[in-house]
This record gives sequence, structure tokens and C-alpha cells, in this order.
Amino acid sequence: MPGPDSRIYVAGHTGLAGSAICRRLEAVGYRNLILRTHADLDLTDERAVERFFAAERPSHVILAAAKVGGIAANAAFPTEFLSVNLRIAANVIESAWRHGARKLLYLASSCIYPRLTPQPIREEALLSGALEPTNEAYAIAKIAGLKLCQAYRRQHGFDAIVAMPTNLYGPYDRFDPESGHVLPALLRRFHEAKEAGAPDVTVWGSGTPRRDFLHADDLATACLAMLRGYSDAMPVNIGSGSDISIRELAELIADIVGYRGAIHFDPSRPDGTPEKRLDITRITALDWYPAIDLRRGIEQTYRWYRENCARETATV
Repeated sequence: MPGPDSRIYVAGHTGLAGSAICRRLEAVGYRNLILRTHADLDLTDERAVERFFAAERPSHVILAAAKVGGIAANAAFPTEFLSVNLRIAANVIESAWRHGARKLLYLASSCIYPRLTPQPIREEALLSGALEPTNEAYAIAKIAGLKLCQAYRRQHGFDAIVAMPTNLYGPYDRFDPESGHVLPALLRRFHEAKEAGAPDVTVWGSGTPRRDFLHADDLATACLAMLRGYSDAMPVNIGSGSDISIRELAELIADIVGYRGAIHFDPSRPDGTPEKRLDITRITALDWYPAIDLRRGIEQTYRWYRENCARETATV
């Protein structure tokens, strides 16, 4: 378990997951966090990462940095989603081990599970079937990072552990209607439709796929539970324990935003994986349970968006 004076490096601290993890670490008394923006440290640059670890020598590493995006972004930029995420994982995991980090927590993703698999999804389902084609490049990179953690543990005894977060949302998300994930993208679209008085909003896909959504602050508490009490090669699912259809999600967001127009679905657009709900038995065994229900979490996220992003995105 990291002590209060541990030097903890959070890679990706400005993003959705990383920022939530930093907030949680600081809230419980960790003050010796090591943070670098992308401008300060390009994690795809092997030599720069090596120099950073040689100089800073963190005792604990949380690898939350990644190139992420929704279905449209994954379809448009598979090269970047594969190559960037491969290089980030290889560089950080190698340097963390080489320079004496005691523990590394790697954030993989629930999208690396097979497209069709029994629900709720257990960790053992990994590599038991074909991937979802719409995010295959990203998924392969994340699988490689997970396997690299397992390889360093097996060959070198490096205490590298892996979290498998479900669909995340919350402050510091990317509220991009074209390249963002579904929940923040819909928040922005319904907000802008309300502001513009638009009569209707069209949502990609049929609306039938079901997803498991988790607030980033809940992810952060789960990550701290893993740092304190988990050491095993098996990845650990982190989810809400429930799911909701995309149609139900769109209707919930519209209600929270106060949008009263019509909602249409475009089945010519890809749905992605039909259903994805995680089995959270392993993480609850560490006495962790999600604390933020979906409606309250979306309300909080919408307030954050209005206070921090609404004016900026309205001019884009």
C-alpha cells in the first residue's frame, strides 16, 4: 500500500480518468503526486520517458494516459489508436520497471472483451471471441498493454496490475459530438439543441445496445482500492453493476438537460457491441461499491459542462 509520502506518477492526469484519480488521491492525503502534461512529456517518445523515470523515480505509477474516442474517431483513425496506445504502454511500463517502481496500475478498457460474450462479462472472457470491429485497433493496443503487464509480472516479478473500466463519464470528459464517447457527446448535442430551439435530435444507431456507465469519481475510488489491496495477474473489472439502453440514456439526458424536442435514431449508423455489462465480483471483494447513481452523476456532469465548456463549445 502506498504511504502518504509515496511518489505517485499519474500519467494522463488532465483526462477524465486521470483527473478523477488525482482528485481522489489528494482528498485522502497524498501530496507527492508527479504530474506532466503532454507538452511536458510525450509518452510516445521512448527516450523522453526513460529520462523522466530516471530523474523522478516514482514509487507507484498509474497509467491512465491513452488516445481515446468514440465509434467515429476509431473508424477514422485506426492507425493512431493502435500505434499511439501501443507506444505509451510499452514506454511507461518498461521504464517504470527499469527504474524501480514498486507498483504499476494500468487502465485497460472493457471494450477489449469479445463483441459477443455472456453477460455480465467476467474477466475470464478476454480473448474468448472476436472483437467489435468499430474499435478493434484501440482494443488490440489495450490488450497488448494488459499482456505486457502480465509478462513483466511473470518474468521480472514486477507488481503490475490491470483495471478494466467500463464506459466512463464525468468532469474533464471530451464533449465532442463527432469524436467523443456517447454520453458526453449526447450531453453536448442535447444542450446545444435546447439552446438553439431545435425541433429534433438524431442519435446514431438503433438505440437498442445496452451499456454500463460509471462516474469517473467512482473509478478513482476503485483504483485506490486496487493500489492498496490487489496484487495479481488477473485484470479487475470496474463497472456500475447495471446497464441501460442507448435509447433510455438519450431520453434521460434530454430530461436532465430540459430538451423537449423529438429524439430520432439513425439505424444506418453503427451500433457497436450489442450489450456490455461487467461482472464486478472481483472489485467488490476489495470492499468497493459504486456510490454515484447514473442520474445524479449525469446531473453533476452537466453542471460541470455548463460552467466550464458550454460557452467555448457554442463558438466552435
